[in-house]
Amino acid sequence: MRLKRRLPASVLISLLLAPAVVRGQPPQSLECLIYPEATVAVSAPLEGVLDKVHVDRGDLVKTGQIVATMESSVERAAVLLAQVKADKESAMKSGQTRVEFGDRRYVRTLEMFKKDLVAIKDMDEAETAKYLAEYELLDATEEKRLAKAELERAKAVLELKTIRSPINGVVVERLLTSGEFTKQAPIVRLAQTDPLRVEMIVPVAMFGRIRVGQTAEVYPEAPVGGTWGARVTVVDRVIDAASGTFGVRLALPNPDLKLPAGLKCRVKFAGVNGGR
Repeated sequence: MRLKRRLPASVLISLLLAPAVVRGQPPQSLECLIYPEATVAVSAPLEGVLDKVHVDRGDLVKTGQIVATMESSVERAAVLLAQVKADKESAMKSGQTRVEFGDRRYVRTLEMFKKDLVAIKDMDEAETAKYLAEYELLDATEEKRLAKAELERAKAVLELKTIRSPINGVVVERLLTSGEFTKQAPIVRLAQTDPLRVEMIVPVAMFGRIRVGQTAEVYPEAPVGGTWGARVTVVDRVIDAASGTFGVRLALPNPDLKLPAGLKCRVKFAGVNGGR
């Protein structure tokens, strides 16, 4: 997936060349553009055939929601096989039975050996059989652990065939459809619209008067209009010498998703006079 956050050159030019005063807009304000907080091109981690795309353009999605699934019959069979191996108990029960029998045989042989009723050879065989039974049980236990680990691996591989949304947002574009081979290409493009990102270009004369954390009022263009509260999150530390400007970014809360991205706007900072 890719996060797109850079302000396009064409947008910078339009901000610089935009008229300083727009009819019906508040005075002492600066031009801006409203963007999604992030645009994510969601792709599959593995190559394969798409089984189904579960969302379409305009759909709202939440973090973790399934947006697409890939053909995964082989992976599902691998999970089933690994599950059977992990659930197998015969080796464990057999090993436990041998250990218990070996312990009883060893105790009986030891009592008889103390009374000189059996030869040392029989005592040695009973003790060896006891240890071998314990090692067999240990081997069965380790095989069980390996089977469980293999099951987790098979489940992880199967999960890679399920593509989920990494953000809360809206589907901007569906790029592939069922039956297509992904080649790890983007399947859908999502936009995070809460919060929104407001980008603006500010005259160098205002450098030092706008700070991170400062509040501002955002006035989107018609037909949305209204006044929206925002907060400064980024103030560029490098001035563009050619234009005599620097960039400022604001976070604009949009919990009800009433404000669409892509609008032109104007910003007025509290306690800051002047503008272009």
